[in-house]
Amino acid sequence: MNLTPLARAMHNRARRFTTTAICSALFALLTGCAATPQRGEQLARAELLALLQTLNADLLSHDSATLTLERWCSEHHLAEPARIVARRMHDGDKAIPGDLLARLAVDATEPLRYRHVQLACGERVLSEADNWYVPARLTAEMNRQLDTSEEPFGKVVKPLGFQRRTLSAELLWSPLPAQWEMQTDAATAASSTTPLRIATNVLRHRAVLYSAAQQPFSALEETYRSELFAFGRWRVWLP
Repeated sequence: MNLTPLARAMHNRARRFTTTAICSALFALLTGCAATPQRGEQLARAELLALLQTLNADLLSHDSATLTLERWCSEHHLAEPARIVARRMHDGDKAIPGDLLARLAVDATEPLRYRHVQLACGERVLSEADNWYVPARLTAEMNRQLDTSEEPFGKVVKPLGFQRRTLSAELLWSPLPAQWEMQTDAATAASSTTPLRIATNVLRHRAVLYSAAQQPFSALEETYRSELFAFGRWRVWLP
């Protein structure tokens, strides 16, 4: 897949953070950091950061967030079957941010629609998305599905051969304190004054989708949630 320069930079940055976190975890393990419950938690913090950045890099390197979440759900056995559905949130319209509106390049006569959904795999809500799209740039059948079904946006518009251009990727939560990578001692770097607890919202992406003809048709704000880590020993630290 061809990434835009910004998306490639964010993807590479996420991969670097992942590598650093894994190295910190291995160093902690080799120096006996898992010998006590406290040091076991310190190691878990480093591993959680690696897991979070692995997810971030995976999302940044694919055009369809829906398919990425579906694959994540399957690989981590979050639900059976591992199928993403879009639960509509009927909470009224939300104004599109000015920078996203500008990127859609719509004129005053071209209406926008707003779709607010929770993307769920089984009973677990993995993300929440605000989606502003231009119905005139979709087919009538696509608009019908978006209005009447729980089919995720990415699956509905797949025939457009769309490309995702990520504008920003923000960590909303980190298991390690700021500047942890500057510490020379692994145990100090992983320490925290508060108990380990994964925040409800962990990651936010903003993106614009373009058709194969390079016409923008959708602007997105996606917030990824802690339920993505509802597997294995990570369940212990869920909210």
